[in-house]
Amino acid sequence: MTWWDEVSGDEDEDYFDESRIRTRPNPKANRPRTKTRPKHEDAEGGRVLSVDRGRYAVMIDEDTKRERTITATRASELRKQAVVTGDRVDLVGDLSGDAGSLARIVRIQPRTTLLRRSADDTDEVERIIVANADRMLIVVAAANPEPRARLVDRYLIAAFDAGVTPMLVMTKTDLADPSEFLANFVGLDLQVFTSGSDDMPLAEIREALVGHETVFVGHSGVGKSTLVNALVPSAQRATGHVNAVTGRGRHTSSSTVSYRITQPEGNAWVVDTPGVRSFGLGHINTENILRAFGDFADIAATCPRGCTHQEDAGDCAIIAAAHSGALGDSGLARLDSLQRLLKTFAPASQKKDE
Repeated sequence: MTWWDEVSGDEDEDYFDESRIRTRPNPKANRPRTKTRPKHEDAEGGRVLSVDRGRYAVMIDEDTKRERTITATRASELRKQAVVTGDRVDLVGDLSGDAGSLARIVRIQPRTTLLRRSADDTDEVERIIVANADRMLIVVAAANPEPRARLVDRYLIAAFDAGVTPMLVMTKTDLADPSEFLANFVGLDLQVFTSGSDDMPLAEIREALVGHETVFVGHSGVGKSTLVNALVPSAQRATGHVNAVTGRGRHTSSSTVSYRITQPEGNAWVVDTPGVRSFGLGHINTENILRAFGDFADIAATCPRGCTHQEDAGDCAIIAAAHSGALGDSGLARLDSLQRLLKTFAPASQKKDE
């Protein structure tokens, strides 16, 4: 026998028999990890109604006799994905809805829309407000607190960017004439409701909401939660007051919650959101800004290629129309709003072009 035969074991016919291999036992006594995830083919679908510190209220078996709201948590494979109010999700686990039961969200169904905002215009980190809403109801007070046209502009831009149809409710019209403020949006295809303390047009608003999922947005103290409570008495959302010194509303809604309105004409879903004093648009595609100024978009088609629509832009058709009076009395104010927004986002758009 040579040294090679001794090492290789050629003398032994069973040297390469795999049955002789000894495996070391697993000291943790658990199964080896695998990247293969279960398909959860038996998962049930549901609608996320609210989110609270890692727990999700989800409605399942919607519009059936077995309809119920359960509590769920997010599966580990979704830890890098945000689950938000309005999401349609698939769940497994304990779906009974009994006290102490806990289901698990294992999949987020494709979203139709996604309404987002950022902390400020320079922050590209988006914060998702709601998913799958197809309408936005912007709530503004005629006074106390004073209406802010610039904030409404931002809501409109976010809505158009998300593919959501905006509407406007102006509350507290018994305290101030809303006509001057509403003139800022006369050129937009925008359904507007006006409401005083004793003449809230609930029937008209309900009719506009039927068959839709509508997210309510607005500055703190404008009466947003009051409107939600009038439409959905069971909501019992907390309402606050406006500080007489600062003119600012107090935050009363601290979470985004979805409610159903059941009526003979059909169901509607409304999503109440916390009041905000700023609405960053760092994530917005700047090409969608003009869409918030409906008639401006048509006029811009006749502008020179690459027109910035700013004061120093030569032959800008929008500027010419505003100064000629063709856009009405509010034309110059709306032009100023457009220019301010475009100027805010110009650096971001230039970086993308580069």
